[in-house]
Amino acid sequence: MVTKSLRREKIKFRVRKKIIGTAQRPRLSVFRSNTEIYVQLIDDDSAKTLASASSKDKDIVAQKGTKTETSKLVGGAIARKATALGLKDIVFDRGGYLYHGRVKAVADGAREGGLQF
Repeated sequence: MVTKSLRREKIKFRVRKKIIGTAQRPRLSVFRSNTEIYVQLIDDDSAKTLASASSKDKDIVAQKGTKTETSKLVGGAIARKATALGLKDIVFDRGGYLYHGRVKAVADGAREGGLQF
């Protein structure tokens, strides 16, 4: 019997094979829990996280809204951190989740913040 988490893990690794982040074009990885959302900019060559943002950040927690609205704010926050590092191009890693709802909101917020996928 294949559980939901095992199925998502297989999808995540299948997607990860094709997506590789570099120092010039890092991977924007998304993790979505039931209540929170976390994103990281990862350089896979050196295996380092360049920047991260989550719905637990103080400036995002202060703004009330739905989980989808919060996800859009997280996308904007990671875009600001990326531009501060001088990054404009990224590779989007949806982490095995379907590209809709909160995952899509993160992508939209990052695009509005100036990142290009």
